[in-house]
Amino acid sequence: MQCYNCGADLTEKNFCTNCGADVSRYKKLLSISNYYYNDGLDKAGVRDLSGAIESLKLSLKFNKYHIEARNLLGLIYFEMGETVPALSEWVISKNLRPEKNIADDYINAVQKSPTQLEEFAQMSRKYNQALNYCYQDSKDLARIQLKKVLSMNPKMVQGHQLLGLLYLEEGNYEQAAKALEKAHAIDTNNTTTLRYMKELDDRAKASGTTLKDKNKKTVSYQSGNDTIIRPVSNFKESSSGSTVLNIAIGLIVGVLITCFLVVPGVRQSAKSNAKNEVLQANDSLSSKNQEIKTLQAKVDELNGKISDEQNSADSADGKVATYQQLLTAYAAYRDGNKTAAGDALGNVNAEYLDDESKKIYDAVNSEVNSEYLASTYQDAYQKYSSLNYAEAAAGFQKIIDMDENYHDGYALYYLAQSYRKNNDIDNARTYYQKVVELYPNTERSSRAQKYLDEFGTAEADPANPDDAADENTRDTTMAIASFTNRDTLLFSAKRLAFFKF
Repeated sequence: MQCYNCGADLTEKNFCTNCGADVSRYKKLLSISNYYYNDGLDKAGVRDLSGAIESLKLSLKFNKYHIEARNLLGLIYFEMGETVPALSEWVISKNLRPEKNIADDYINAVQKSPTQLEEFAQMSRKYNQALNYCYQDSKDLARIQLKKVLSMNPKMVQGHQLLGLLYLEEGNYEQAAKALEKAHAIDTNNTTTLRYMKELDDRAKASGTTLKDKNKKTVSYQSGNDTIIRPVSNFKESSSGSTVLNIAIGLIVGVLITCFLVVPGVRQSAKSNAKNEVLQANDSLSSKNQEIKTLQAKVDELNGKISDEQNSADSADGKVATYQQLLTAYAAYRDGNKTAAGDALGNVNAEYLDDESKKIYDAVNSEVNSEYLASTYQDAYQKYSSLNYAEAAAGFQKIIDMDENYHDGYALYYLAQSYRKNNDIDNARTYYQKVVELYPNTERSSRAQKYLDEFGTAEADPANPDDAADENTRDTTMAIASFTNRDTLLFSAKRLAFFKF
């Protein structure tokens, strides 16, 4: 037994020796839960399955983490033919205790048999269809469906109960008794079964019907004060004359029965069989839409659960990653490495931060952002001037992700240039178009439009050394002009030394 507050092992004392929490009521709740679990276990041993279910539900009410009680509840549901509730209990048990849980074996045993799963699905659909037929007052169709269900799962208590009730309503007391006896054999103290059996007995007595006992092999009668019991016998001694007469009469009666009963009976049987086939065909057709709706509902429900679980997991992973990046950024900032701090801040999702963490993020970001952008721009342009267009594009992309308008759009322009020279025409076209839209009537816009027009015809080969040299010379001129126009304070004369003329 562990403390609900800190998880430490509890002693006989009424408080936790680790955290000091009062655990007296907690121990009582666990004790009550264990009592009802043991009661459910005893009832299940004598096939009082309904009573066991009630006890186990009470056990879980006082302690929802009682894994043994939940697993036993699933087994009882499975024994009664209620597969879906059984799987639900085992799945919950697995989620509460992922390791060393026998529910794994139960779930795997069911999942390893796709045929069995399909049978469970068909059984559920047919049982639901039988209920619909009952609501529609189509009792014949309901009985056909229930017989199919019980042939697939003879232990389904609800199926036997419903079949017995249908027979009871139409006055077929013998068949009702058979169905209810089967339900009673599975779950001896099921109150619904006992109530139906009591109603069956009352109706049979009121109608003067005596339920037959097929195992009855004797008859009894009174002789004076004595009760005589003897075996059932149909033997009757007769004379030879009467025997011949009886044979003759029997032959005549046999012929008459054949003519008037057997032949019409055969015809009626053929008609009845044809009718049943038609009903079964109609049943199959009418159940398809219901089956599709049921399956779609289950699929939607499972997809929703999967989506919720995935979103929850993604959110948790995102929060952990965000806080890790924030710690990395803070450590780099404290050590004076603002470039590393800026790289880490770029991976921080501020939506996941609490108020205190947001303050740290804003403080570091305000100190680092400007210098980080300037340093990253310098490094990216150096890569660009060295014809290392892939790394240049990666650097300019970082800047654009943080500030699309950085350096009056020059970062955006050089990003497009880097993509074009690296033969990534799709990305180049995207960012050239942004330059044209955001900075009209500029040299950057004119050159961007020129390249956009060239994409539809023959493009300049960026791999040509002469073309690359000429273009780099023009780009350098533009870069120097951009720094002059901004009256930049971000870059010193030393930082401009890398520009190639």
